[in-house]
Amino acid sequence: MSRRAPSGTDRLRIGLICPYSLSLPGGVQMQVLGLARALRARGHDARVLGPCDGPPPDAGVTPLGVSVPTAANGSVAPLAPDPSAQLRTIRALRDEGFDVAHLHEPLAPGPTQTAILFRSSPLIGTFHAAGESTSYKYLRPALRWFADRLDLRCAVSADAERLAARYLGGTYHRVFNGIEVDRYAKAEPWRDESGGEHRRIILFVGRHEPRKGLGWLLEAFAAGVPGEVALWVAGDGPETAALAARHDDPRIEWLGRIADDEKLARLRAADVLCAPSLHGESFGIVLLEGMAAGTPVVAADIDGYRNVATNGVDADLVPPGDVDALAGALRRALDDHRWAATVAAEGRLTAERHAMAHLAEHYETMYRSVIRERPATSARRRSQTGSTVRSE
Repeated sequence: MSRRAPSGTDRLRIGLICPYSLSLPGGVQMQVLGLARALRARGHDARVLGPCDGPPPDAGVTPLGVSVPTAANGSVAPLAPDPSAQLRTIRALRDEGFDVAHLHEPLAPGPTQTAILFRSSPLIGTFHAAGESTSYKYLRPALRWFADRLDLRCAVSADAERLAARYLGGTYHRVFNGIEVDRYAKAEPWRDESGGEHRRIILFVGRHEPRKGLGWLLEAFAAGVPGEVALWVAGDGPETAALAARHDDPRIEWLGRIADDEKLARLRAADVLCAPSLHGESFGIVLLEGMAAGTPVVAADIDGYRNVATNGVDADLVPPGDVDALAGALRRALDDHRWAATVAAEGRLTAERHAMAHLAEHYETMYRSVIRERPATSARRRSQTGSTVRSE
């Protein structure tokens, strides 16, 4: 594969900065790591900066320290707001000499805010969160100051744009979350050795907290999914112990946190992926994961998921909290093989339209635009580092 940038112009040094621990599962972390790989495939030098609570998950990662669990948006985010992480961020930005820095959730406490405060290159910020934000509400003046230092703002969905614009003002370029389609399509299916080759499988992947809707799925499974059907529950969270005690069913396998490779393998082996989130989803990347793996998707009919899926075409979307409707949708996905095959085929097409390679190309255009518009910043950086490209 050629390592030259396909545009025929200079190779870019791109810093992608994530406020969340890169060694823990999460949608933003997945986007940052996947985008970096896609940019490298386009011939660019892309490096990821972020906290890590274990070995860096990729060779192109600069760890900035460990994270601290922090309440955010109805969930718990693994952030690194401590001074040592900020010093490492400043040092990495100075040493790397990026042509452009791409900040994901740019106003989250920690490395992304620090990159804005000590900016040394043009800055692009991508906003992922949707719903409500206590910090946006009560820290609006300070956060607006930070947001105004961004050269360009992006939002992954209408919901994310609505939240950011409400409190921060400004204009936003609408992008999408990408999926590394080949990684899912080519993954080897998980060998289900505990239940025999004829057992059918429902998969849930997510944090065990109220907004993710695992309790609703467990009720629907108990009430309306009979027979030799297994439910794989991946992830953990504050509801895990209570839900496991309440739903003592030998058909349910509590997997805990699983590695990315295992997630891909289990997605490929499952007969249906269920995403029952009740609210707070800005995009629905988990649906694309199922679609890319060729697995039929049953999900809640919420705004964030409608950004990705079309009910009855590439997924079955059911009213949030409706136990009977969810049980019926799961039974159809398991029993109606013609319907499941049609939905899975449409899902693959949806995943292809959201391929990470397309997103990388889109971002590259924006990177070059902000670099052209901020020549003074780039000139200062070159004078400090002596080069815009690090040799490998």
